[in-house]
Amino acid sequence: MTNLHPRPTWLPETVWPYQIQYLPMAQYRGAYTDVGHGPALLFCHAGMWQFVWRDLIGRLRSSFRCVTFDPLGSGLSDRVPANLQTLTAVRDTTGHLIDHLDLRGITLVLHDLGGVAALAAAAAHVDRLDGLVAANTFGWRPTGILLPSMLRVFGSVAMRELDALTAFLPAATSTRFGVGRHLDRPSRKVFRNGMDRAARRTMHRLFRDAARDSEVFRQAETTLEYLRDRPSLSVFGAWSDYLRFQPKWHTRLPQIEQKTIPRGLHFPMCDNPAAVAAAIARWHPATAQPGH
Repeated sequence: MTNLHPRPTWLPETVWPYQIQYLPMAQYRGAYTDVGHGPALLFCHAGMWQFVWRDLIGRLRSSFRCVTFDPLGSGLSDRVPANLQTLTAVRDTTGHLIDHLDLRGITLVLHDLGGVAALAAAAAHVDRLDGLVAANTFGWRPTGILLPSMLRVFGSVAMRELDALTAFLPAATSTRFGVGRHLDRPSRKVFRNGMDRAARRTMHRLFRDAARDSEVFRQAETTLEYLRDRPSLSVFGAWSDYLRFQPKWHTRLPQIEQKTIPRGLHFPMCDNPAAVAAAIARWHPATAQPGH
């Protein structure tokens, strides 16, 4: 049995038309959305909140069961202590949601830090996986210099407290250079409201956690090995793959189909939700036409 999550006054149905439910976890509640009918798509993002999937879900819900959630400390979920603002906690929430809804035949749709966290959760549920869609994300331990350095900078105390004070990152992300290319003013405001001061601190703590070697990365890589021969799709913005993740996805999943969104940046599902939805629907194992 599921329960409704109270809708905040700043979240009108005109902006977020989906019912909010919650996942009970000890003394905290994790907000999630479960809409549509058909093969299960589990949308996973960590750092901001489930609003980033709104327009993509709106285009896929007629053919797919679309499930997404806010990690603890983010979006509509309860605010939690710093020790629960980790990729391990996101992993555990993802796994708990899979069990709570008894999801099967799952296609993971991943973005940003949600990639490693959801893949790690899936290591205990590989028999329930049908495929993978990677949207501007990675699923392995950060290597080299650039990615670990970026994670450490954005995860630093100075950056965290600066953003907590000024909200500069949500403000920048709500513009056309982030999620806001097609958002009207009320939608931009709602996106920023979902990233209050506590949620901003959670985001930066997740960056910091991602810069560390942990069991989460090893579990994610185990899932990638399982998915090596499963259907997979990567979707990246044409102007955003400066870390060269697309070639790395192809190395790990040689049969992966790769899609580039023209003029797309870090949030391709927000830059062109129609194109991303069409790519998923055409590619998906349950809906692909013969010859594709």
